[in-house]
Amino acid sequence: MSTDDTTQNAAPAQASPGVRLAAGDTELTVRPDHGCRIAGLRVGGTELLRQGDKYGCFPMVPWCGRIEHGQFRNGAELHQMPLNAAPHAIHGTGRNLRWRTARSSATEAVFTCDLADPAAPWPYPGRVTQLVELAADGGSLTLTMGVEATGDSFPAQAGWHPWFLRNLGEGGEDVRLDFTPEWQEERGDDHLPTGRRIAPQPGPWDDCFGMPQGVEATLTWPGRLELTVSSRAEWVVVYDEQEAAVCVEPQSGPPNGLNTRPRLVTPIDPLEVSMTWSWRNLSQGTA
Repeated sequence: MSTDDTTQNAAPAQASPGVRLAAGDTELTVRPDHGCRIAGLRVGGTELLRQGDKYGCFPMVPWCGRIEHGQFRNGAELHQMPLNAAPHAIHGTGRNLRWRTARSSATEAVFTCDLADPAAPWPYPGRVTQLVELAADGGSLTLTMGVEATGDSFPAQAGWHPWFLRNLGEGGEDVRLDFTPEWQEERGDDHLPTGRRIAPQPGPWDDCFGMPQGVEATLTWPGRLELTVSSRAEWVVVYDEQEAAVCVEPQSGPPNGLNTRPRLVTPIDPLEVSMTWSWRNLSQGTA
């Protein structure tokens, strides 16, 4: 329930060098000026993420995936979000905002944004914080996102949309994805879950899966690298219907979840979700 051809309404006019973190043989760049996305992640000199303004790995907040016709209710109030994946709204407003760098060091950085920023409309005041932590040995990366209400309570979701390269080049094989969900959300013709849970089906996918014990998925580029995505989030969307990349997207709720499984964020009960990528080199006898 993803796509790679959605529009974004606040892409930066000029490229920014971003915030660089590095440890061991790993380096990454975060672009707070462009939706606080990870623009690149290089391990041993090899880029793992698809490059381009729409790609890398961006936070999905304050919702994930599609909202049906861009509409959701909070109590008696009906709200309309911009239809950036007509006839639906997709992937939240956070990726369209300029975030602020609260602090940074060689291996850690903290970024914030205001949800009520007029650059990407959201009807409730709130703050989002993203913590990016690279392990001291350069062997893993942890992202943590928090959503706080600074006024009225509101339903929200949070998650990430990484675009992992299908092939790392140099004549290598395409990536292999291994995960074991408990169920798959049946997808309707409108690309939204129907509400029916079915046995996991073979790919290719643009689908949401339930993993109530937490998300665990392994991407293996044979002979090159093995990367594990893990999160205490209980939902993951997998999108592998394009040639260039494979997306494994942990998130706090399913697509259209603001309507079907609303999680209320209040001034005393924020939403927090985290995700860790850990990897190992398969080309040096460590397989």
